[in-house]
Amino acid sequence: MKPTLLLLAAGMGSRYGGLKQLDGLGPNGETIMDYSIYDAIKAGFGKIVFIIRKDFEDDFREKVLKKYEGYVPVELCFQSLDALPEGFECPADRVKPWGTNHAVLMAKDVVKEPFCVINCDDFYNRDAFMVIGKFLADLPEGSKNNYAMVGFRVGNTLSENGSVARGICSKDDAGHLTTVVERTEIMRVDGPICYKDEDGSWVPVDDNTPVSMNMWGFTPDYFEHSEAYFKEFLSDQNNMENLKAEFFIPLMVNKLICDKTATVKVLDTTSKWFGVTYSADRQSVVDKIQNLVDEGVYPAGLF
Repeated sequence: MKPTLLLLAAGMGSRYGGLKQLDGLGPNGETIMDYSIYDAIKAGFGKIVFIIRKDFEDDFREKVLKKYEGYVPVELCFQSLDALPEGFECPADRVKPWGTNHAVLMAKDVVKEPFCVINCDDFYNRDAFMVIGKFLADLPEGSKNNYAMVGFRVGNTLSENGSVARGICSKDDAGHLTTVVERTEIMRVDGPICYKDEDGSWVPVDDNTPVSMNMWGFTPDYFEHSEAYFKEFLSDQNNMENLKAEFFIPLMVNKLICDKTATVKVLDTTSKWFGVTYSADRQSVVDKIQNLVDEGVYPAGLF
């Protein structure tokens, strides 16, 4: 069974032109998302599922989905504040979405095969899709609790225009993820790559240290774990009172690892990530995509 690609796109608003996720960066106005979908198809993915906001549906169908017709099956799922388990109500003052793992849960009724989750505004590069696609396609039928994460080498994920936030990963001798620690400031400091620790000190890390770029591989049983833990999350009064509390994928993954419920294989990739972290990054991304087109990695027009 071919794996599915699940794109987290609920952060998009209704003003189509003003969002970096839909900024035309390729030679014919292609978005970063277009390149992810093109690479996923090349890597053997058989279906694309988008998580968006319901109020963006008409625009999204007209301006995004139409271009993929005839290339790959596509489905839409919707993330909303009131999409909560029975017995729970959204606080009246809450406006912030419930987070990335809540978004993933929105696809539980349409995804019945192994799937990869990505951000819609990160350029992951083809090798990353090949690596996660092979892992998912090679899983035995009915496989459970055997997940993966693409571990990008931190040296391949930096911005030339400032620090970046990354989840620095540790793994055991079997290559399974043991921890993901979010570091909000990572950059080169006088040569070596460093992150700023809690004391404000710069701590050097090796260029090949794996980091999470939110590229995960799961099987459908992940939805069951997520539903159960989301109820725990919502039952915590602190999370209901904190109107910015979010149910993130790493929160769920860390719980499954700590409970020894699941393993998460850290997959190495040579892919070089890029994205528009700072406005000054935009031209660099345009140039990098054009170079890939010139080298024949991508056609000038994708869809």
